[in-house]
Amino acid sequence: MNGREQAFMFKCEQDELCGILHYPLLLPEQDQVAKRGILVVVGGPQYRVGSHRQFVLLARFLADQGIPVMRFDYRGIGDSKAKPRTFESIDIDIHCAIDTFLEKMSGMNEVVIWGLCDAASAASFYAPNDPRVTGLVLLNPWVRTEAGIAKAYLKHYYLARLVDRSFWRKLIHGEFEFILSIKSLMSMIASSLGLKIHGTSDEVRHEVGPALMSGSLPERMLAGLKAYRGRVLFILSGDDLTADEFRDVVNSSEQWQSFLREPHVDQYELAEANHTFSRRVWRDRVAGLTSDWLNSW
Repeated sequence: MNGREQAFMFKCEQDELCGILHYPLLLPEQDQVAKRGILVVVGGPQYRVGSHRQFVLLARFLADQGIPVMRFDYRGIGDSKAKPRTFESIDIDIHCAIDTFLEKMSGMNEVVIWGLCDAASAASFYAPNDPRVTGLVLLNPWVRTEAGIAKAYLKHYYLARLVDRSFWRKLIHGEFEFILSIKSLMSMIASSLGLKIHGTSDEVRHEVGPALMSGSLPERMLAGLKAYRGRVLFILSGDDLTADEFRDVVNSSEQWQSFLREPHVDQYELAEANHTFSRRVWRDRVAGLTSDWLNSW
């Protein structure tokens, strides 16, 4: 790591948020700081470090490529002390972070939001309303609905188990909770059809996330992305249920398919990667894709 890092607190309404700024290494061909930087927005229960230090390593790699990066904890996450909030209510946090990023990084006037999982969803809501955001890197976007997760489990989990030798071996030797699995399967089928079964476990409903307000989550995300005029890069994992759900949404929607064919939209898939790109080879590939894409326009 050749760049310089600075930790600081910044204001968001009445609260203070924790941020880390990665000053870029000036490359030989550069005479000033790049005009475009990356703002890493965290998702889910993650804070600014990320799973297996993913966000730290990404930021340091990009800074060494001459790209300014800022990571931060939005309110209620990590060291930003405030009432916890969902990914659908962090627009002000993102806005304040961008204000601070641009103020601290003299010469930079554009921001690309980098978000994994529900941070990708939050970015799609925010970006249309801020012309300073000229790009989005969206990894394994969260598009979960109750019917969607049920269909994904049926397609990508239960059907796969039917051709899994270990499944049949456990079943033959009595090592498989057949009745419980049948109940779970029936619950998934009912949910995928929009039905309710009395006594069904609340596990799937618990994973759905914030209540949908106007239209489903995938519909609102698509509306935000269609209203956005900047560049968009999707990076999807091949071994991830969240990415499977996103692919299912796209495959069942001509509008989503049409959007992904737009000239300002790019998409890459890492066939063996899991949700958080936990192996070094996957993490490095994501960092390289991000850098190459950012420097291509």
